[in-house]
Amino acid sequence: MILCCGEALIDMLPRATAAGEAAFAPHPGGAVFNTAIALGRLGAPAGLFAGLSTDLFGQRLAAALAASGVSTALCPRPARPTTLAFVELANGQARYAFYDENTAGRMLTPADLPELPDGVQALVFGGISLVAEPCGSAYEALATREAGRRTLMLDPNIRPGFVADEAAYRARLARMIALADIVKVSEEDLRWIAGAGETGALVRAILARGPRVVCVTEGERGATAWTASGAVAVPAPRVQVVDTVGAGDTFNAGLLAALHAAGALHRAALAAPDPGTLRAAVGLGVRAAAVTVARAGANPPWAAELA
Repeated sequence: MILCCGEALIDMLPRATAAGEAAFAPHPGGAVFNTAIALGRLGAPAGLFAGLSTDLFGQRLAAALAASGVSTALCPRPARPTTLAFVELANGQARYAFYDENTAGRMLTPADLPELPDGVQALVFGGISLVAEPCGSAYEALATREAGRRTLMLDPNIRPGFVADEAAYRARLARMIALADIVKVSEEDLRWIAGAGETGALVRAILARGPRVVCVTEGERGATAWTASGAVAVPAPRVQVVDTVGAGDTFNAGLLAALHAAGALHRAALAAPDPGTLRAAVGLGVRAAAVTVARAGANPPWAAELA
């Protein structure tokens, strides 16, 4: 199983009523939730670990996960509210306003961490769940406990407007980058983490911290996977972009699903990845993300759509 560890929330997406009034429609979402959904739809064994509310929205999240074949067996189910993220779109790019106080997701603590079954091969971390407390400490504790035993992937998916204590957040990202086997960043994430400079130099600096693979997503140009021995770049298909919500999350799922299918989602294989296997994995991530950006909201493709 690939266990996605992080936020599950409701995206309040901008819509118009029949009378033409501005409105928001609730849709299950969250960066880590989206990756879990995309993994399940691509046929990979997927699970979610998050504080999942028993309220109306939490029930919608659980139903959406079940419909995509994602296990919630490891999720605590507290009677706290679900996090809401109101989304504004400008030229297809998303901006977020989060309502997250005292929620089921945010109030996850290290005491809630489960013992993982042997079938959990890899863990995915990232998103706003690494910013807020106490859940940020809980996810970091889980990553620290499992590092070296299972494959770890980190996608910071940085939302600067959500970061209240930048120094503490940067310190957490630095520690988790050092634990991770795979790191995925957007170009904006890369520069927020590593500063200005040439992409290759910035990526090599991250590789030097410990990860075996660093993937950089580059929007309409595709994505590049970097390792100690070089880089593999895959261009993106041409599509009409509707919005970019969930694009990076879907890329993560495609990458992981392909590595899993190839028997390469383990630490020994990632120590010196086969270039062909890595190219195919990046390729699936790019193709899956292209489908997601071509339709409204985070709606990852099913495997049959990519056949």
